[in-house]
Amino acid sequence: MSEQPSADWRRTGERIDTLIAASASGGTVARERSEELVRLVADFYGAGLERLLDLVHEHGTLDDEVLAALAGDDLVASVLLVHGLHPYDVETRVEKALESVRPYLGSHGGDVELLAVTDDGAVRLRLLGSCDGCPSSSVTLKLAVRGAVEAAAPEVTSIEVEAAAEEEAAGPVVPVDALFTRLHGAAEDSASWQSVPELSAVEPGAVVRFTVEGVAAVGCRTGADLFAFADRCARCEQPFDGAALTRRLGGAAGDGVLRCAGCRAHYDVRRAGTCLDAEGLHLDPLPLLSDGAGVSVCVPATVAT
Repeated sequence: MSEQPSADWRRTGERIDTLIAASASGGTVARERSEELVRLVADFYGAGLERLLDLVHEHGTLDDEVLAALAGDDLVASVLLVHGLHPYDVETRVEKALESVRPYLGSHGGDVELLAVTDDGAVRLRLLGSCDGCPSSSVTLKLAVRGAVEAAAPEVTSIEVEAAAEEEAAGPVVPVDALFTRLHGAAEDSASWQSVPELSAVEPGAVVRFTVEGVAAVGCRTGADLFAFADRCARCEQPFDGAALTRRLGGAAGDGVLRCAGCRAHYDVRRAGTCLDAEGLHLDPLPLLSDGAGVSVCVPATVAT
């Protein structure tokens, strides 16, 4: 059975919203009935999914490998999450989300630590290290962390960030709204999440160049993992026209090396674009989020061309 392109699921969701909004033209009662219909249908299919998982479990085939496969499929995981059936608890999903952005944080000299997930759904984090590069790096890093956590665990009620030791003069715990004030003010232009539909269709081993919000970028997929970087070779400073994704000599399955067609420099995509030929060089990674319906890229405005 062929898989429906993820872009189709996004359009389906948008169409549902449009139909519900259109029903308001018939008055408040019509809209309420439309919303009730959607809830009933969702509950009906949710009950069916729950029973399906129960049957698979009863027959002894819902093992760790199957659970990992369910959680690893963005579309299936998002549907299970809607119905409260996700195989991983909130803390596990948050930790996996943080793991997905660590290569990007590391490329800017930073890291993040999960301190706790409280009973009331608050996530407590600690940002570590320093931000290296453009003035908007800190904002972009925080946006990447927050976006990853909210995508993996939408039921989270708040995100609290504890400052690192050298930053504690401002107070031990900073509410998320205060920490991200710049995202809602003048620095809102410094970084933003933008949908990039063409990334959903990238095949394993493929490289695609694209432009989002005026930023030239390059995307590639190795195995099931998708990566994006600013479209500029760190060694020859030229775009990745004709670049290829190869496997590192002697590397494990799933290793991905992006090769510049111009200067033949090689970059490890899993290590935030670290150059394998020249020490200290690396690409500029762009954080990615996939919600099962599409892929979004975090774009810092300061790198726009």
